Formats: sequence, structure tokens, C-alpha cells
Amino acid sequence: MGSFSFGAGNAAKLARIPLYALGRLATLLIPRTDDWVFGCGAGIGDGPLELWREEQRHGVSAVWLVDGDRDAQDAAALGIPTLRKHSIAGFLATARAGVIVVSHGFGDVNPYAVSGAFIVQLWHGIPLKRIGLDSPETVRSRFLPRSALVPRLLARMYRYAQARISLLPAASHLIRGRLESAFGLPDDRIVVSGEPRVDVLSRGTAQERTEKARELLEVAVGVLPSRVLLYAPTWRDGDEDPAVPSAADWGALTAMLERQDAVLLIRSHPLGAGAYSSPEPTERIRMLGSDVMRDVTPALPAVTGLITDYSSLAYDAGLVPMPVHFLVPDLESYAERRGFYARFRDVADDDYQRNWAGIVQQIDETLSDETVHAMRIERSERLSAKVHAFRDGCNTQRVHRAIERRRAAARRKGRR
Repeated sequence: MGSFSFGAGNAAKLARIPLYALGRLATLLIPRTDDWVFGCGAGIGDGPLELWREEQRHGVSAVWLVDGDRDAQDAAALGIPTLRKHSIAGFLATARAGVIVVSHGFGDVNPYAVSGAFIVQLWHGIPLKRIGLDSPETVRSRFLPRSALVPRLLARMYRYAQARISLLPAASHLIRGRLESAFGLPDDRIVVSGEPRVDVLSRGTAQERTEKARELLEVAVGVLPSRVLLYAPTWRDGDEDPAVPSAADWGALTAMLERQDAVLLIRSHPLGAGAYSSPEPTERIRMLGSDVMRDVTPALPAVTGLITDYSSLAYDAGLVPMPVHFLVPDLESYAERRGFYARFRDVADDDYQRNWAGIVQQIDETLSDETVHAMRIERSERLSAKVHAFRDGCNTQRVHRAIERRRAAARRKGRR
């Protein structure tokens, strides 16, 4: 599984400053059209895929920019035309596009050719941990790591780059404030429309969503029992996950899963690292990394319990709904390094666990006691309601309408 860190990424970005300058010059000379380009740092999925489908219904001419064969194959299976983002064709497509859609950053497309386009940033989750300009991690660099000047330069570059964003959808007014601060954007660039990426958790009936989700999971990992647990820790800037189970933890976890006739799916963060390998192989524990399933959100309705730490999935679980169990062995050190937008206790209450022994006991109790199970689901729904203003499956349509309004207003202003 690939690893990334802000330190290495920012050092590389500094080295590419001349390429950004050349790309900016090229975009001044190349006229933009009404074509669109899409990209997503997590593959063919997430919010960009939802918006792609919506825009195809409106006859938009578009192409998806990809990095490698896997994404190209996934796109082909969905009938989506692609170009390699770092090819000349990918550069020209980005430079000519009137609208650019991303979910992680400008590196989702060709980053040297984004200036001058209408850029839609469909951020890939509701932030609990601080992101962007709010986090010191964003401006950490391996180049002159002790320098005070380099972080200031990177912060300036980041603020300048993000100022190009034309529209950033927010899940609610609460999250709108976090995004304004993190991206350094004025109020009018952020629209409270709900996030396209979670529409799949609200469309159709609960039974239809569950059936589709189980089909996705069983294609990926094989036949499953009725109880499916998902462990999804967040990214730790390329460091190993401190919650990798010990031999004793694996044994206790497997015993609980046998007792409850359940399966645990482990989804280590696609940019993280960690040795998730049970000493005694068992069908009760299976890997669901991004190499197996790119976008996990459509599979959530088949999950009956989530284990996480600081992931935005904790906010999405209430849309299913399902209980959430918080495993946070590094709470203090993570809070010091990254920081949170809210007190962690306000998110996880007081029953978060520091180790697998506590989590195993908590899950065992939840699956064995209907009252406890109902209480945890109600808590999950309450947390989700604080951040998701919409749950009607129409977020993508609202984003589409917002794009159309903003582009029409920009054209009128241009004519004047």
C-alpha cells in the first residue's frame, strides 16, 4: 500500500515551482472551452463520480484524468473516457477545460494547467482533524525542515493555489466554517448543498441500498455472514498505524467474531502503512484495502458496525445507520500534531477505547444486547445529524445547480 507524507510532497512541490510557472503561462495563451475534466485522488469514485453521472445526464463533454492502468480499467468498465493526467494530452485537456472537478487537490488532474478554469473541489470527507491552512502538517517539508521561512512560503503557496477554487460544497453550515478556514476561501465560494459522495447512502430504500452494498462487498471479499464489521483508521502522514493488533489482540478478536458469527473487514488508509496480518489466518478477518475496493462509501449500507479513530466515516455512519466504535491509542499525540475542529469527547463521548481489548469487549456487548445496540445507533445518528444538513439523495443535483448559477453569473459579468 502506497505511502505519502506532507514532508516529502511539499519538498517535491518546491522543486517543481518552475513547472507551475510555465503551466501558468500556457493557460494564459490557451483558450478555455465548455469541456470538463474530472479527477479523484482515490480512483474512479467518491464525489467526482457522482457529479460525472449527473453532468452526463445534462450532456456535458468531459474526460477523466488518471494516473495508471487500474484507474483506466475501472473507468473503462463504467464507460468513462480517460487520459493520462501527466501526458501532453492530459495537460492540454486540463488547460482547455472550462470546468475542473477534483476531490483531493489539483494533483487529481494536471496541476500545472488549472489556472483560469472554474474549479469545483468536492472534498473527500467531513473534517474532524484539522486540514489545510488549519493544520501545521500541511506546511511541513523535508527541505530545510528546521527553517521558519519554508513553512511560511508553503502556506503562501497553498493559500494562493486554493484561491483558484470556484466552488466547494459543504455538508452543513457547521462544516462550511471549517472549510472556509482550512482553504482560506471567502464565504461566497462555499455552498451548503450536501456532499455528492454520500448521496449513495440516501437513494432508494434501505433494503435496496443494503442489497447493492452486500453485492459490492461479496464481489470484493467473498460471501459474508449477516454481521459485517469495518475497521477504517485514518491517515497518519505516512507513519504506521499505532493500533495494529498484537498476537493476543488477533486471538481475542477472532474468538469474538466466531462467537458473534461476524466478519471484520480491515481497510487501512490508502496512504498509510501497517502490518495487518493475523498470525492464524482466518476467514473471519479479511482485507478491504483500496487495492480491493477503491471507494468504500457505496458498501457502507452492508456494514453493521464501524471501528475507526478520526476518520470522516464516523460522521457518515449515521446515514446508514450503524454503531461506531472509536479506537484511539494515540489521542493526545495526534491531537497535538494535527488538532481537531471539535473536542474529541464531543464526537466519541466518553467510551472511546485505547486498545483492542476494550474494543473487542465493547463490540461483543453491542452485538449481544439489543438495548446497547439501539443506543449506539441513536448516538451515531445524532452525531451525523450535526454535520449532514441533507439526507435526501439530492446533494449532487444541488451542486450541479450551484455550478450552473455561478458559471452563468460569471459569463454575465464577463460580458459587462
